[in-house]
Amino acid sequence: MKLFSFLVIVSLAIPSFAQEPSQYDFGRMWTFENPPKAWFKEAYHFDADDEWFNEARKASLRFATWCSASFVSPDGLVMTNHHCSRGEVGALMRDGEDFDKQGFYAVSLRDERRAEGLFVEQLLRTEDITDKVKAITASAQNDEERAVKTTTAFQQIQSDYGQRPGWEDLRLQIVTYYSGGRFSIYGYKRYNDIRLVFIPELDLGFYGGDPDNFTYPRYCLDYTFWRVYDDNGQPLNTRDNYFKFNEAGVNAGEPVFVIGNPGNTERYRTVSQLEYDRDYRYPVQLAFMRDRYALMEEEYARNPSHELQEEMFNFSNSIKAMTGIQEGLENPELFGRKVAMEKKIRSVSGKDYWDQLTTAYNAMGPQLAELQFLSPNPEMMGNAITLLHQLYAYKNLAEENEENPDLEAIEEEIKSLSDGLNTTEQQVLLAAVLGELKQFADPGDTYIDEILDGRTPEIAAQEILDETCFAKAEKLERLLDKKPKKIAKEKDVLMDMADVLMPRHYAAIEYYQRTSPTRRAHEQKVVSEVFKVYGSNLPPDATFTLRISDGVVKTYEYNGTIAPYKTTFFGLYDRHYSNDMMAPWALPDRWKNPSLDLLKAPLNFISTADIIGGNSGSPVINKNQEVVGLVFDGNIESLPGNFIFDEEKNRTVAVHAGGILAALRYVYKADRLLTELMQ
Repeated sequence: MKLFSFLVIVSLAIPSFAQEPSQYDFGRMWTFENPPKAWFKEAYHFDADDEWFNEARKASLRFATWCSASFVSPDGLVMTNHHCSRGEVGALMRDGEDFDKQGFYAVSLRDERRAEGLFVEQLLRTEDITDKVKAITASAQNDEERAVKTTTAFQQIQSDYGQRPGWEDLRLQIVTYYSGGRFSIYGYKRYNDIRLVFIPELDLGFYGGDPDNFTYPRYCLDYTFWRVYDDNGQPLNTRDNYFKFNEAGVNAGEPVFVIGNPGNTERYRTVSQLEYDRDYRYPVQLAFMRDRYALMEEEYARNPSHELQEEMFNFSNSIKAMTGIQEGLENPELFGRKVAMEKKIRSVSGKDYWDQLTTAYNAMGPQLAELQFLSPNPEMMGNAITLLHQLYAYKNLAEENEENPDLEAIEEEIKSLSDGLNTTEQQVLLAAVLGELKQFADPGDTYIDEILDGRTPEIAAQEILDETCFAKAEKLERLLDKKPKKIAKEKDVLMDMADVLMPRHYAAIEYYQRTSPTRRAHEQKVVSEVFKVYGSNLPPDATFTLRISDGVVKTYEYNGTIAPYKTTFFGLYDRHYSNDMMAPWALPDRWKNPSLDLLKAPLNFISTADIIGGNSGSPVINKNQEVVGLVFDGNIESLPGNFIFDEEKNRTVAVHAGGILAALRYVYKADRLLTELMQ
């Protein structure tokens, strides 16, 4: 492992074959406060004025707290992804219904079903407040004081805007851009009466399942329709704020625009931060998620449920996404571009901000495993790890003052966590944590070896829980009858583990928190140096706020051939029969006798638009603001987009507008919905 890292570092120091870094390595997720009018004119010969951007903004939505959406009819009809809606529809199913197998279609308005707690938000107002924030924070003497004053500034500004005409009825959000280089305030109109209109069955909404996830060519009907109702219980009037459907969709080479809420990118991270990500952050997170997913699979085999299936979908999606980022960080060409970009900016800057971050992150890396795997989370880490926190707190309090009233509450927590402590499930979770700590322990640190004492994590977990008095009700009761100071001095394997592990966990927390203001301050300074080279024409990192991304419909080379810019329903049936009609490529019965018109219809397509998680459900529109598609995924090559945008092979994958309508027309016979979309 060390040899590999050395070879990568050497090759990156002189990236002889790396592409020249470009300002678009930072992506093209433009804000609506600073729309890319000049770029659109240069790239597409398209003069988009303020009215065009305002209309596009008002027709686009944030779908709850995890996806994007848009209005697609004059009567409040909302389009988003199947996978954005899947977790919400379980509560809408009635006896005998299974939307995963059957889908759902409301034949009339009265059949549309309200999802309690679901909401969408429409961005109505934005304003740059950078000068206001900086005026309040200008007197700060250090990074810590500046962080406190920034919080105060946010509170004051939000209170002020909440009383202004046009802002007073909106949900206000202050957004930090460029690591604190700029600030904006957003005003959202929230709609809370959201009713399900249509969702396809899971076999089509997630066609190809996890194997096809983040791949292309794709054959997926990942879409859902909802409707927003107003305060009077009527469909919301959106005649001035919706995208019309264009069934013809797109052709190769055509420019398209994606409007949505990309969740998070980290394209301004320094090389040392990315090395930390590559060597510590993602390996630790992947180990955690893979281990927990394996446990979920075992539980699902015993007790299948819609809720657990949703959790497994989310974990498998995250695992695949993180794996793609990790592989991108290990890619010499992509990483080499980051190295070359930093070298270029530092040659202009002459500052040492990068060195300060290097020092901080070199110390953070080895502490990450203790921070991650020793967190008090009974569901994911098990009761034993959470119990260690309580035992450590109890011991410290008791030694200070055994009359401390908090001791009684901790004793109750200890009793609760000890109940059922020595079960197969708890042994498996403890073994997972011990194994993960062993995997990421510093070779020179022997603490985990001392706990394992030559045993495998599985054997150690079993023997620890067999031995501890906290897993035995009678012994625990006798122990807790003693005075607190005697309890604190009890010799028990879990008490000993608490003394070894908890100081490491809390030391990691302390370091992360203590260095956070300084790290953030240096990140902001690094970004300001980037501006010295490229000016203010760079989009900020994604923040799950509304952005517009541009691109063209374009093929790319993959697997020794060329990916088609679109797929058709013919391909869907080829996947079905080529995989012997087996899941996750099996088609339901009503799909078994397709018409030729359906088979010829386009299904999915790709473009060079810049997206990330959170863009799911984003509309893809053309210059005329007509819907030509619906974003639902990226290809596998797009996953490094978390830290660098690579237009050569990075592709957005969308459901074709013609494919959406073809399925509604030929398979689902959803005439009412079809008529509404075509008006």
